[in-house]
Amino acid sequence: MKVLKRDGQIVEGKFEEKEVREAFWHTSAHVLAQAVKRLYPDTKCAIGPAVENGFYYDFEFGFPFTEELLGTVEAEMKKIVKEALPLEVYAVSRQKALGYMQERGESYKEEMIGSLPESEQISFYRQGDYAEFCAGPHIVNTSLIKAFKLLSVAGAYWRGDEKNKMLTRIYGISFPKTSDLEEHLKMLEEARKRDHRKLGRELGLFALMEEGPGFPFFLPRGMVLKNLLIDYWRKLHEREGYKEITTPMILSRSLWEMSGHWEHYRENMYTTMIDDTPFAIKPMSCPGGMLVYKMEPHSYRELPMRLGELGIVHRHEKSGQLHGLMRVRCFTQDDAHIFMTEDQVMEEIQKVAKLIDEVYARFGFQYFVELSTKPENSIGSQEEWDLATLALENAMKAMGMSYIVNEGDGAFYGPKLDFHLRDSIGRTWQCGTIQLDFQLPRRFGAEYIGADGEKHRPVMIHRVIFGSIERFIGILIEHYAGKFPLWLSPVQVKVLPVSDKYLAYGEKVVQMLKDGNFRAEIDQRSEKLGYKIREARLEKIPYLLIIGEKEEKENTVSVRCRDAKEEQQDMGEMPLEDFIGILREKTEKD
Repeated sequence: MKVLKRDGQIVEGKFEEKEVREAFWHTSAHVLAQAVKRLYPDTKCAIGPAVENGFYYDFEFGFPFTEELLGTVEAEMKKIVKEALPLEVYAVSRQKALGYMQERGESYKEEMIGSLPESEQISFYRQGDYAEFCAGPHIVNTSLIKAFKLLSVAGAYWRGDEKNKMLTRIYGISFPKTSDLEEHLKMLEEARKRDHRKLGRELGLFALMEEGPGFPFFLPRGMVLKNLLIDYWRKLHEREGYKEITTPMILSRSLWEMSGHWEHYRENMYTTMIDDTPFAIKPMSCPGGMLVYKMEPHSYRELPMRLGELGIVHRHEKSGQLHGLMRVRCFTQDDAHIFMTEDQVMEEIQKVAKLIDEVYARFGFQYFVELSTKPENSIGSQEEWDLATLALENAMKAMGMSYIVNEGDGAFYGPKLDFHLRDSIGRTWQCGTIQLDFQLPRRFGAEYIGADGEKHRPVMIHRVIFGSIERFIGILIEHYAGKFPLWLSPVQVKVLPVSDKYLAYGEKVVQMLKDGNFRAEIDQRSEKLGYKIREARLEKIPYLLIIGEKEEKENTVSVRCRDAKEEQQDMGEMPLEDFIGILREKTEKD
């Protein structure tokens, strides 16, 4: 597929390549805007970028635009695709570009151009009767867009600011082949069934309240799930030689100025005043971990020092970006900071990568790795950045792990390896990260005494595996469609008495299961057995135990097991001890 760049260069590539895919979706957004302008000429266009899974365009309509109108716009887009319009790129002066937008009443475009430097030449891309100022790149012809679908309509504030006008955002997806679109739409339908917000409510895991937007409430079963993940995390980190700490949630502004977060991350931080002194609620735990390291002098013999923290952090996310557990304002980050000598860097990076691999394998995730390099908004010398980036590259190569480069998307203090896991329906989620940092140890004056008796500066790794435990739970809910493996199920067994006469025996069964360290509940309601079974199936509980007169007399249970199709397979009647043995064996396999 041919891609037209801003300088007029045309390059060849495949749709699977990130740049080509983004150019394809960006051109699709322009086709959407062209169709809207043909149908509704008075509409004002704002922005229309490619995003992770498709594209969107923001418009200001002079009337309420609803999803019922998407079909009309799609039909006009098909006409534009059939016209096989070639894309041309050209540049004009800033003044001419402003005049062009003023004539057409495109106030949003005018505002964007007005914010650019006076001397800058403005690039435009034209397709037929539609031209838009844009940095590109784009595919060379609209006819390449063989299959597309407009998916939804949402509200979006101009420039993401709640103080600005609410615009109408139209989301879409497109592909070079119809079969790719059909496959994607099937995945979206499956994703709707697995929506963690819906399942989280139905399974009694968490709640989202108007009184706390972006601040999830975890319910009893959700806390069981969260604590199981935390227990698993703690066991792994104890095995790997990490020492767990906890640092305060609120720390002084001066600390965040020292770390660089106040300058580079201020807009995402919540602040408060204590005794007339400015403080900030921590958006991350690394400055606190640095203070812990500095509490006492260290020798090279103590390094690497691995400090783990399950830190509750707060970040100000715009209301339009909040999404269930996937994007929240308060979450638990499974952070760790490793302090080491320069010659320990390679080994420590590899150890973290192996740990991440072990954790993702436990949940059945495949993943790929992305190396993010120096951003424009960064601190430190180019030499240090080059050294840190090379260390990450060499560690990956030494392990035989492939990676792709994501230019300019590193943390402001250092390059990073991001681990993108792939769930059971093919979607990817960025969770784990390894960030190599020469800057914070310098800013904080961190030191250790080397073998030569002299003071040296340690190197620091920031790393997470789950990323956000809350977000990881959201991913797990959708990955498993709520049918968690036995070891992770909040309720592993539900006891269903056929009538109230067998409640006492049911309670005895539950207690024996609990004594065996299994999570069990009893349905004490005076409902018919069929109703209880249907309810338990909706709760996606792995095992149901039916008890009645025969089971009580013989000290047995009738077992039903949840299979992959959410149906209950009848395993028959068996002694309770035998069933507990089955649970133990299954849990060990999980």
